[in-house]
Amino acid sequence: QVQLVESGGGLVQAEGSLRLSCAASGRTCSSYIMGWFRQAPGKERDFVAAISRSSGRTAYADSVKGRFTISRDTAKNTAYLQMNSLKPEDTAVYYCAAKLGSGVVTLPTYHYWGQGTQVTVSS
Repeated sequence: QVQLVESGGGLVQAEGSLRLSCAASGRTCSSYIMGWFRQAPGKERDFVAAISRSSGRTAYADSVKGRFTISRDTAKNTAYLQMNSLKPEDTAVYYCAAKLGSGVVTLPTYHYWGQGTQVTVSS
């Protein structure tokens, strides 16, 4: 069992940056694939980024490639999503997720989810 708590969301102007954090408690997050998803009002929850247990592999949605970077700090039991060059279309609730397994997973089949953090990008 693992509990996930996101932080770092907020209001930012277009082209600005934010760093989201996902603090894991309970079982160490090094046992899990970590992922970030987002959900805009009236839309489905979409994949954003994922990182493997060893940090050796990452995956990104095409819409965020080159702008977002996922990372993890095993010692701090925390995953991060660095978001640069933000656009109004990035506005959404961002969710951290954890999944037992190997590699990277882009589908929303994760076992554990955080409560979400709002990111709003103004034009």
